[in-house]
Amino acid sequence: MAKILSVSARAGMAHIIEPISRVLLRVGVTPNAVTVAGTIGVVFGSVFFGTRGHFIIGGIFVTVACLTDMIDGTMARLRPGPNGKFGALLDSSMDRVADAAIFGSLVYWFGVHDDWTTATVALVCLVASVLVSYVKARAEGLGFTCNVGLVERSERLIGIGLGAATTGFGVLWGLQAVIWILAVLSIVTAWQRLRHVYKQDQAALSETVA
Repeated sequence: MAKILSVSARAGMAHIIEPISRVLLRVGVTPNAVTVAGTIGVVFGSVFFGTRGHFIIGGIFVTVACLTDMIDGTMARLRPGPNGKFGALLDSSMDRVADAAIFGSLVYWFGVHDDWTTATVALVCLVASVLVSYVKARAEGLGFTCNVGLVERSERLIGIGLGAATTGFGVLWGLQAVIWILAVLSIVTAWQRLRHVYKQDQAALSETVA
């Protein structure tokens, strides 16, 4: 099943991301530095979510984080010479920190304001986002392909950014709606990935028996 952000949409973003990536490389910025800077920005923006309820500012930080997530990967691809594997590990680790900061702050905000239903759903989003990423990483570590599913990290970040912006501009249910949608779609994505790997495993077993 195609991802919400289609291949054509990602290709369109590449026309913006690649020039920025080339400039950063030219001035000596490393992909790892962009990864860490983006994570710091998300954690900082999450403070506006959880402690102050400044959803517009928080949404801006989260949306920018989505861009930095694309930029560091593009920089690694464009960077001359061999690239080690540490950058990929750092990127995955920082992604988990950022996801925890975003959804953890939302759990705190809605809990403090006695909206325990939305706080619980935000917690489901956090667990599901980790599960989605883990299934892919573990599957690829076992030799399977697992590039399937409705929502990946970019979709989650853009969704939260848009939901926060709509709430900040007065549509009070906007962020709650996005959190519910992301919770459902993230669970579906985890199931899609497990099912995809299961089919590959069964096909490999069938070939072995044959």
